[in-house]
Amino acid sequence: MTTITAASRRVLAAAASGALAVWALALTTVPAGTSMHLSNAGLVAFPLLAGVAGLVRGRRDDGPARRFWLLLGAACLSWAGGMVVWTWYESVRGAEVPFPSLADLGYLGLPPLATAALLSLPLAARTLAGRVRTVLDGLVVASALLLCSWVAVLRAVAEAGGEPLAQVISLAYPVSDVVVITLVAYTWMRARQRGMRLPVPLPLLGAGLVAFAVADSGFVYLTSVASYSSGNLIDIGWGLGFVLLFLAALARTGTEADVADDDGGGRPLGNLLPYAAVGAALLVSAASTVRSGTTDTFTSWALIVIAVLLVLRQVLTLQENDSLTRNLERLVGERTAELRASGERFAALVQHSSDLVTLVDREGLIRYQSESSLRVLGRPAESLVGRDLTALMTPEQAAELLAVLQQAAGGDPDRALTFQGTWSHAAGRERRVEVTVTNLLGNDAVGGLVLNTRDVTDRVRLERQLTHQAFTDSLTGLPNRALFRDRLQQALSRRDAVGSSPAVCFLDLDGFKEVNDTLGHSAGDALLVEVGARLRTAVRPGDTVARFGGDEFAILVDDVPAGDDGTQLAERVCQVLEAPVDLDGETVHVAASIGIAHQDGVGIDAEQLLRNADLAMYRAKAAGGGFAVYAPEMHEGLVARVRLEADLRRALRDGEFVVHYQPMVTMRTGTITGVEALVRWEHPEHGLIPPDDFIPLAEATGLIRPLGLWVLRTACRQAMEWQVLDQREEPLKVSVNVSGRQLHHPDLVGEVADVLAETGLPAHKLTLEMTESVLMENSDDTIATLESLRAMGIRLAIDDFGTGYSSLSYLHRFPVDILKIDRSFVEGLATGGDAALVNTILRLGKALRLETVAEGIEHAEEMVLLRRQGCTTGQGYHFSPPVPAARLLEMLTTDEGRRQRVVGRSPAAVGAD
Repeated sequence: MTTITAASRRVLAAAASGALAVWALALTTVPAGTSMHLSNAGLVAFPLLAGVAGLVRGRRDDGPARRFWLLLGAACLSWAGGMVVWTWYESVRGAEVPFPSLADLGYLGLPPLATAALLSLPLAARTLAGRVRTVLDGLVVASALLLCSWVAVLRAVAEAGGEPLAQVISLAYPVSDVVVITLVAYTWMRARQRGMRLPVPLPLLGAGLVAFAVADSGFVYLTSVASYSSGNLIDIGWGLGFVLLFLAALARTGTEADVADDDGGGRPLGNLLPYAAVGAALLVSAASTVRSGTTDTFTSWALIVIAVLLVLRQVLTLQENDSLTRNLERLVGERTAELRASGERFAALVQHSSDLVTLVDREGLIRYQSESSLRVLGRPAESLVGRDLTALMTPEQAAELLAVLQQAAGGDPDRALTFQGTWSHAAGRERRVEVTVTNLLGNDAVGGLVLNTRDVTDRVRLERQLTHQAFTDSLTGLPNRALFRDRLQQALSRRDAVGSSPAVCFLDLDGFKEVNDTLGHSAGDALLVEVGARLRTAVRPGDTVARFGGDEFAILVDDVPAGDDGTQLAERVCQVLEAPVDLDGETVHVAASIGIAHQDGVGIDAEQLLRNADLAMYRAKAAGGGFAVYAPEMHEGLVARVRLEADLRRALRDGEFVVHYQPMVTMRTGTITGVEALVRWEHPEHGLIPPDDFIPLAEATGLIRPLGLWVLRTACRQAMEWQVLDQREEPLKVSVNVSGRQLHHPDLVGEVADVLAETGLPAHKLTLEMTESVLMENSDDTIATLESLRAMGIRLAIDDFGTGYSSLSYLHRFPVDILKIDRSFVEGLATGGDAALVNTILRLGKALRLETVAEGIEHAEEMVLLRRQGCTTGQGYHFSPPVPAARLLEMLTTDEGRRQRVVGRSPAAVGAD
């Protein structure tokens, strides 16, 4: 349910209060006939308003408050129902209201419902004695109020006589009012005794119910003397009571507070309430006796009951006080024992604590020392008491301790100060300690400064070890990347302050992988240790040599000498690495590619300097080793490479690659027997990009795998299309290059099989070409892959044969079918320079029953010489450059005419052959 806002509550309260004031004023000023109707209307509206507000509040609250408001709302609505019946008789029918009537049923419904509401509040005492005493208090108050009511109202009603039912109903009004007023007093008394904050606004509720009860009693009295009529001033009491109940329903209250039972020592005002009620009853009865001259029987018995109740209450109070005294003595004894045990426990903890507990005065004089001093400092506690604590440390440490003690003594007593220091052990060792100083000078039981001292020697030692491990390479003992970066940052900061010129040399060992692969990782580790030791000899004492990981090292030169760009250090490094390294009887040589960078401009941070040195190192490695100094164009090249890589990924996604095909022809007839598929990149801005410009980048980034698979699928599909368009019996042979990344990937065989199945190209029409260097990597796995491909019927070719290892041993090991003679050998045929080498390759192929294909044939003389030496197939610009698929189809459809042109290019050569 939506909560009523504070502003809305204030508006409703003001409206109700204003309506009551106007209604009351009207009753006193309008004529009697009008005041009757006005009174009836108000006495219907006000209880209805209070009843609805109570029900709404009951739906919104929880727990006891919910029951209270629902019952109180029902009580108000019951009285409103009785008032509706009264108004029906008097204002609608114009008749006198009979007595008793149905209106009395509604009126008399309010007291029991209000009583149930008050009893639903959580006010019960927690002990039996407390509950009995509360009942006695309530009976005393009820008896006193009943006596007062008898003198004021009930005696006259009883003496008036009349029908029995009417007399009972007449007596029910004041008796129920006595009950309601008693419960209001009881509730207020219990709330004050227990110090509770009730979930209902008791003052407003009590005032409203008391106002209602007083008006009710007045109504009974006026009725008994036949002087009541609607519009009487007594009606204002009922209206006031219901408006107060309405305001109570609007008021905000807190929830019940859990407090300790206070039965034994209630608040004075709550304890005096029964006596105050008895005193009022005595005064009223005395006044009645003086006025009438006699004391009636009811009054006598009422006074006797009240006296008995007071005696019982006093006896119970004495017994309860005695019980409380015994309970208090028991609690004091338990508390004393607990304090004694706590003190003994604290003493045991201090004596057996691993920390030192020391009590000193403001000047550091020891007044108490725990027994743990023998374990921590090697000194018995009794030998330290009375000595100056500063005698256990150096003068510097003593001055620091005294300063902390003075600060603690003059500071907040609740604030603890902590510091670390070094104290001396009796055996002469130093112990690192952590001391917490607490100011207890104001504590009479202590009266000094308490020092809790913990031995942190082992922790400090461990922290130093962990710091060393975190910033040191475990293999070489050199600083690692993190420490190098920190020192580089410090060097750059010093440059800004004093104008020094730091430089960074980044090293990558050449040939380290081969040592690891051939001699094992232990030999590789030994080589790294030796390199680290040699690098130390090449630098100055203030410079830093670090290992970044793997075979990467870095050198930080704090201040490069004037006129030197770091190359002198690089030359020294190269010199110290020239000497061979003996690794368990194996002599190895190692070199390094070195990149040099220094902070030439403002704003270059450590990351940029390391990146620049890394770029220079890669430039040196690309040049074959040695060293290189960073230049801005290196970064420009890196940016261009990054952009090209992004373009390469986009090109794969957007289909910017095309495949061109270069024919392979029979040397004698010129017939096209196959094609080599060569990828080209049609860049939207730079036009056609040759493969040499993007294939290495595709290899480095791993994009060569999806690109190579696309080329393979495109070429196989194109061969099948040519078969259909050229009406050939079999497809043309297709050669496709395979990179190292593709060949060494475990999915290559499956991918090739899927492409052949997808395109329908026979396996023996596909040739996969790879270079010698690719074959030599991971040779065992490579052989297994090649054998699987060949088992499918695919032919395998060694591309650029003669430029790599070119040994008979691997030709026997690898299952290859074709040798492709590199164009560099073909170019020298015209001058006779490489004729013998080409002849040897051709003889080797013939001896091993391998087909030979000469690449890069650009002149007729080269073709004739190759054919004369026994080369069967040729490829090159002499026959055709790489062409699109449509152009190659044209060449296939005019194959006969092309054959005549190829053979007839050099008639003299053909005749001589």
